[in-house]
Amino acid sequence: MKDNALRGRRALVTGAASGIGAACARVLADRGALVVVADIDEVGAKQVATDLGGEAWHIDLCDTSELDSLTLDVDILVNNAGIQSVAPIEEMPPDTFRRMQRLMVEAPFLLIRASLPHMYARGFGRIVNVSSVHGLRASPYKSSYVAAKHALEGLSKTTALEGASRGVTSNCVNPGYVATELVAKQIADQARVHDMDEDEVVEKVMLTESAIKRLVRPEEVGSLVAWLASDDAAMVTGTSYPMDGGWSAR
Repeated sequence: MKDNALRGRRALVTGAASGIGAACARVLADRGALVVVADIDEVGAKQVATDLGGEAWHIDLCDTSELDSLTLDVDILVNNAGIQSVAPIEEMPPDTFRRMQRLMVEAPFLLIRASLPHMYARGFGRIVNVSSVHGLRASPYKSSYVAAKHALEGLSKTTALEGASRGVTSNCVNPGYVATELVAKQIADQARVHDMDEDEVVEKVMLTESAIKRLVRPEEVGSLVAWLASDDAAMVTGTSYPMDGGWSAR
């Protein structure tokens, strides 16, 4: 639905060449925003940006040193880029742990830092951090991911408190397992660590805690992100919105 509620707003979405990020970029564009599609996948980012009439930004967010002196003229920042690794703590490679913290904690901090001066100057800003139910709950074999998402939750809340008097809100969206390529790639790893067949993983691992027995759709996440970016959500800040089918109700 195109309602132009975000006309005149400039949005940056990371990890937007596919999956949740692409869905967020589409709904923001549908509502009138000019969207910058940021991704390590240069071809994918350009394709999505072309489809939406936006801009592509080819960037490796794991190379955080490149972000230290960055400035961003954006009104809406969606920190979505992420990766996953499944292994017991004693088998988790230290470099994997460090890389995930750089991408999902350090990079969002640096992008927020780069965006706030522009947002403060305009008296308007919307920061939406795509967290996870694992920002609220832990699961075994996901130490790197759970640690990163819990840290992102704290960063988001601190940003909300600092930005409240300057027209800037900051919130987290917390989906359960979403029907994306990232989740599909986890199935083999989950099967290995849980010692079960791959066809059992979705039912017995991914959806076992969810009251609604299906994966979240990317466009459902995008819809909530777009609402949090709107004027209607001006009084919503420092919150975490579960989209987990009832997982966190337990």
